[in-house]
Amino acid sequence: MNDIICAVSTPPGMGAIAVIRLSGEGSIAVTDTLFVSPSGKKLAGTKANTVLFGQIVFNNEVTDEVLVTVFRAPHSFTGEESVEISCHGSVYIQQKIVEALIARGVRLAQPGEFTRRAFGNGKFDLSQAEAVADLIASASQASHRVAMNQMRGGFAGKLAELRDKLLQFVSLVELELDFPEEDVEFANRQKLYELTEEIEREIDKLARSFQLGNAIKNGIPVAIIGETNAGKSTLLNLLLNEEKAIVSDIHGTTRDVIEDTVNISGVSFRFIDTAGIRHTTDTIETMGIERTFQKIGQASIVLWMIDLTTPVEKIESLAESIVPKLADKHVLLLFNKADLLPDAERVEKEHILPELKAERLFISAKKQQNTDVLQQLLLKAAAIPQIGEHDVIVTNLRHYEALVKALEAVRRV
Repeated sequence: MNDIICAVSTPPGMGAIAVIRLSGEGSIAVTDTLFVSPSGKKLAGTKANTVLFGQIVFNNEVTDEVLVTVFRAPHSFTGEESVEISCHGSVYIQQKIVEALIARGVRLAQPGEFTRRAFGNGKFDLSQAEAVADLIASASQASHRVAMNQMRGGFAGKLAELRDKLLQFVSLVELELDFPEEDVEFANRQKLYELTEEIEREIDKLARSFQLGNAIKNGIPVAIIGETNAGKSTLLNLLLNEEKAIVSDIHGTTRDVIEDTVNISGVSFRFIDTAGIRHTTDTIETMGIERTFQKIGQASIVLWMIDLTTPVEKIESLAESIVPKLADKHVLLLFNKADLLPDAERVEKEHILPELKAERLFISAKKQQNTDVLQQLLLKAAAIPQIGEHDVIVTNLRHYEALVKALEAVRRV
């Protein structure tokens, strides 16, 4: 890791400002060959954490006016000597500065290499390194808090506590094994049992938090289902506030699954628009309907949209294939196109499917009626608890699988 690496740290494309980061011994000296300040001051002579204004000059041509920040080892993100060049966000300017750095012997960083160097230099452990990506991708208050806690060492600290308790248990057991002939009880049996039970409880609690953590990280999966032309795609577009799905009067328009995520009051929901359920001989449409049933199985919440203009007998016939798949799901029954029926007919249909335990709501996706109430019902169904600053929630599948193995091992003791 002696070479100098560089990369554009800001998102790809044009913006007001872009940041180009360098890391590695000699980063300051290399940047000095391109940087010219009005006072003639060199970066090499500046203190750590200092920002200088100047120009990037390459081949006797001014590329841009920039701000350059100097970080000295080990007090930087990577633990190495580092430089950050803040330039104007033109794609051309970014490319020219990177080309100039490469011409000075700097190489482009590989994906995640800055974080890998920070890990290698002991700036944080593996779980904290993984949390950096989660923090960047966080799209809600809950996911931000969980990632921040992990990046600050919350998960690693909890594992360290568990490790200390396991070592305590092992040392007591080994003491007993080393002196089996002595008629002395070195370790209180009851305390050993209590210690293993405490360890088991704590590992189990961490493992159980993965379901919540996964929902927070990736969004709570919400399947939008129903017959063809029930208004599913219209509702999806409304919730996402964009034309994501094609809306048409033609039955069977949506033949595949469409997914996207939206943040509602700090909670991420991953909405899944599915193919309309009906009896069909079309092979492709049938495959889409099969995927619909798969997505119902993967969803935590199901929005079942019913077109109020559909005869009750047809709704009940369709329900025969849907209701058995909704066990253990939080179901919201949405009676769509409520604006097309008088109150008397709406009330009559409100009580259909009495065997289905579901909250019921009259809406009009096209006229945007009661969508604010729907959002509140979604938040209630999500039941995301308030995440405290120090709460440890598992979001990584690898961590979860390791915890499950640890739990199995403890239970064998």
